[in-house]
Amino acid sequence: MAQLTKGQVETVLKQVQDPYLGKDLVASNAVKKVETEAGSVSISVKLGYPANGIVDDLAAQIEAKVSEAGAENVQASVSWQVEAHTVQKSLKPLDNIKNIIAVASGKGGVGKSTTAANLALALSMEGAMVGVLDADIYGPSQPRMLGVSGQPKSSDGKSLEPMEAHGLQAMSIGFLIDEETPMIWRGPMVTQALEQLLNDTCWRGLDYLVVDLPPGTGDVQLTLAQKIPVSGAIIVTTPQDIALLDARKGLKMFEKVEVPVLGIVENMSIHICSKCGHEEPIFGEGGGQQMADESGVDMLGALPLDIRIREQADGGNPSVAMMPNSRIAEIYREIARKAAAKLAAQSKDYSARFPKIVIQNT
Repeated sequence: MAQLTKGQVETVLKQVQDPYLGKDLVASNAVKKVETEAGSVSISVKLGYPANGIVDDLAAQIEAKVSEAGAENVQASVSWQVEAHTVQKSLKPLDNIKNIIAVASGKGGVGKSTTAANLALALSMEGAMVGVLDADIYGPSQPRMLGVSGQPKSSDGKSLEPMEAHGLQAMSIGFLIDEETPMIWRGPMVTQALEQLLNDTCWRGLDYLVVDLPPGTGDVQLTLAQKIPVSGAIIVTTPQDIALLDARKGLKMFEKVEVPVLGIVENMSIHICSKCGHEEPIFGEGGGQQMADESGVDMLGALPLDIRIREQADGGNPSVAMMPNSRIAEIYREIARKAAAKLAAQSKDYSARFPKIVIQNT
């Protein structure tokens, strides 16, 4: 059997698609090393997004393709590394946080907070270091959804240590006040609180910080757009016409402030009867996909209206943590990989790699 050259191997790799970028491995610059020696082929591939759920299958696919081309002994390794990506022009990424992803909705009641918690857990299961920032000052829900109580510690009296839950780092105003205490604050106090929760928390080496935004397009969203370096946003909606109408407003808001929309998640897409298995789109159907098509953004996934998702979130054990091998968890992980890959395709931020120049009079 003839020895394949490096060029021949790379030609074969052009037939292997990155499952989430829509490009082959060579075009997406994922192939980092190809070695051919003594009848053996060694291939190293590095993706730009966390992908624990697919690396083994992708490596097997690469090995099969190259073997079919005539190589005898093929070894392929697939890994990944998350880079910091560009943010709004007037801002730069924060230390210890490579990427901030905002999860937003135009209106309340569409399951945005539940989606944010499960998305963060899904990214973590894919191998990333993930944090959750609860930006809903008036109605913080992440402490209960993540099953965390108590107050964060402070080692220096100025900054806060994030709370830990299911392998996530988390911060919320809900950790600092009683659960039943209403936040009767005006807009400027709310936006200042959001900035402090973000900047005064000692986040540790995060690949992604998932920000659970309050519904609407008000003060908090404006602060996020103007003062917080966001790499991308995800819009959560239901198929209902009213929800879609408001979700479009949220999408347009991010477009105006130059924050890329990574895609749309359609929650409560279909109801499956727990007794007989009958499927019924009680909130309508196809709305999320239609909105994605009209807006030119990706449809990341559709989630069923399942009582377990609600029960587990209310109980402090979101579905991805409670049922990691379930179909529901797999949908969330698929959404996480799609969103992270979409982000990986954006321009990278290299500001941290350049030295800071300080001019001193001596």
